[in-house]
Amino acid sequence: MTAFLHALQRQPEYVHVLINPLPIYGLAMGWIGLIIALFLRSRPAQIATLALVLISAVSAWPAYEFGEEGYDRVLSMTDDDGHAWLDEHQRRAEQLIYFFYALAGLSAVAIALPIKWPKTSASLVITTILLGAVVLGMSGYIAYAGGKVRHREFRTEPPPKKTTEVPLSG
Repeated sequence: MTAFLHALQRQPEYVHVLINPLPIYGLAMGWIGLIIALFLRSRPAQIATLALVLISAVSAWPAYEFGEEGYDRVLSMTDDDGHAWLDEHQRRAEQLIYFFYALAGLSAVAIALPIKWPKTSASLVITTILLGAVVLGMSGYIAYAGGKVRHREFRTEPPPKKTTEVPLSG
């Protein structure tokens, strides 16, 4: 087992590919379950699905970190178009990772706050559902670029242009 973990540590790009579906598929399952739990008005079901949303949103952090660590190795395996898609994938992840953290925080609050103030439950669950839908869309947006890095068959459009960020004048 130790050898396996050591091998994974040397291949962060592999770990990234292994765990990057968790924020998408886990969030989708938790989100659907949370909608059902809301309609059923079942607080235990809401807690269970909020926990799934929390875990899924938090799993974006290791996926992001391992992706960052594996960038150079993946870059060495790509062609020019794949390089452009890799940079776009990284840019999208860097810009949107904070929404995953916000969703994780909101779902934790939606689990804990109604213990003391039960009337907050429905509004927190609805807010989590709404933010969850946004984050789910964002996860697809990030993954869309990531899927084109090494899979030429998914490249149905030209690669993104290199963007130069203009510093804000203050």
